[in-house]
Amino acid sequence: MYAWQFTKALYLADRHGWTRFVSMQNHYNLLYREEEREMMPLCQAEGIGVIPWSPLARGRLTRPWQTESTKRFETDQFGKTMYSKTEEADRRVVDRLGELSEKRGVPRAQLALAWMLSKPFVTSPIVGATKPNHLTDAVAALSLRLTPEEIVSLEEAYTPHPVLGFS
Repeated sequence: MYAWQFTKALYLADRHGWTRFVSMQNHYNLLYREEEREMMPLCQAEGIGVIPWSPLARGRLTRPWQTESTKRFETDQFGKTMYSKTEEADRRVVDRLGELSEKRGVPRAQLALAWMLSKPFVTSPIVGATKPNHLTDAVAALSLRLTPEEIVSLEEAYTPHPVLGFS
């Protein structure tokens, strides 16, 4: 939802003495950061937990740009609608993540999750683990600290995207 809609829901809960929302589950990752404009500051100001889904951009942040085709990549029509219009911009982010991965000697997934965990407004990403190494990467990201320079390096390649999911 839009931040104004969520603000209205919080206001109505407060006004009527209803239970407030305690968390927001939104789309957020290195390839889609539009929630940083309004929703994330709102959640942080209101003490709302943020639990982003697709922290690895449906696998796009885990490997070099389209080097291998996975079953999910081939069949994920929803993912194609989310990322197909921004491929050129997204590739720059994935390439930058790959450079840092090589320099640090750690998997891209760990770095992408560590980046997300560096955000003070993120409570916990939703990690859709389907293989044991997915959990290994998620746990390792908890102790991986990125420098401010590494964060800037990852973020500066980002280009604003059309807002998704509000139809």
